[in-house]
Amino acid sequence: MNVLIVGSGGREHAIAASVAKSPRADKIFCAPGNAGIAEYAQCVPIGAMEFDKLRDFAKENAIDLCIVGMDDPLVGGLVDVLEEAEIRTFGPKKNAAILEGSKAFSKDLMKKYNIPTAAYENFTDPKAAVAYLETAKFPIVLKADGLALGKGVLICKDLEEAKAGVKEIMLDKKFGTAGNEMVIEEFMTGREVSVLSFVDGKTIKTMTSAQDHKRAGDGDTGLNTGGMGTFSPSPFYTKEVEEFCEKYVYQATVDAMAAEGRPFKGVIFFGLMLTEDGPKVLEYNARFGDPEAQVVLPRMKNDILEVMEACIDGTLDQVDLQFEDNAAVCVVLASEGYPVSYEKGFPITGLEEFKKHEGYYCFHAGTKFDGDQIVTNGGRVLGVTAKGKDLKEARANAYAATEWVNFKNKYMRHDIGKAIDEA
Repeated sequence: MNVLIVGSGGREHAIAASVAKSPRADKIFCAPGNAGIAEYAQCVPIGAMEFDKLRDFAKENAIDLCIVGMDDPLVGGLVDVLEEAEIRTFGPKKNAAILEGSKAFSKDLMKKYNIPTAAYENFTDPKAAVAYLETAKFPIVLKADGLALGKGVLICKDLEEAKAGVKEIMLDKKFGTAGNEMVIEEFMTGREVSVLSFVDGKTIKTMTSAQDHKRAGDGDTGLNTGGMGTFSPSPFYTKEVEEFCEKYVYQATVDAMAAEGRPFKGVIFFGLMLTEDGPKVLEYNARFGDPEAQVVLPRMKNDILEVMEACIDGTLDQVDLQFEDNAAVCVVLASEGYPVSYEKGFPITGLEEFKKHEGYYCFHAGTKFDGDQIVTNGGRVLGVTAKGKDLKEARANAYAATEWVNFKNKYMRHDIGKAIDEA
């Protein structure tokens, strides 16, 4: 099979590495890709939102399967464009990707179909939002409705902060048009768990659990980022939690989307909060998480192409999805100053060390070639992932491996997986 992967981050690198392991993969292309993905795929200079160019490239290069890794092209309708051109594509169509594309839509869906989530209200008028906040219980959560790179969520401890938050999202448009509508939600407390799943429109099969660390600094301080590290599986995702979610969340979401005439095919990412009142859905994503994919995919035993084809063909019920009985931890190496401002273009050394060790991976998030040298090209630069027999061993391995690779202004959190010690 000729395969085209759309995207340029650590998630797409993890997908490319999995595709490369499949005996069915012949030529692999990635648009636009990065310096790490280039090891497995021919990178082509087409942006993820250049739908016509992607379609034309896929036709010219006899692409048998296109895998859309990123949220923007999914929400924008890339799958529809490719399928109209008879190119088999893994990912939800535009009318299903709205599950991630609009927080207001997903909250309304959960309310309608009794899927457990936090109490909320949707607002398009900033004045009405402020009036509601004047009677609300604090702390409270404000969410920009649209896509905001995982950063459009503000937790406000009092009315003053909340008013400033409304201004930031709806008036100053800090997150662009994502802030045209806003969700105000009750603040939930508990452990967060991420569960990725494959879906074929009617059947859902969940992958192993994971937990992400969103804040930039140690001790969960600083600004929200796209994710500074993750571990899998989550020790807090017990059999009991899984059974509850299977009964009230997973299949219920797939059935709800089908009932709405928006059958979902691809990956649904469930962000869960384990509250005192039981698990509740924090958010949905319509694709693999980043960096969750970097700890989940290396542990998957199945041929990823077979699973993705089953999702497209509606035969996922025939797949026995299996994961290794071990653990993985990913520590993100970022540029100092991320997520605000940072310099790029610094040479990276030590990448070859990963080839010498089984169960260690270095997924490129923001890198590029400068001549034949690989240099930094983003806020999140690399995702250093290691496996171990359990979470503690995997964490020790991952942190040891962060020492192998260096670049100027390298920055990381030192407490990824600290929750493991509390389990």
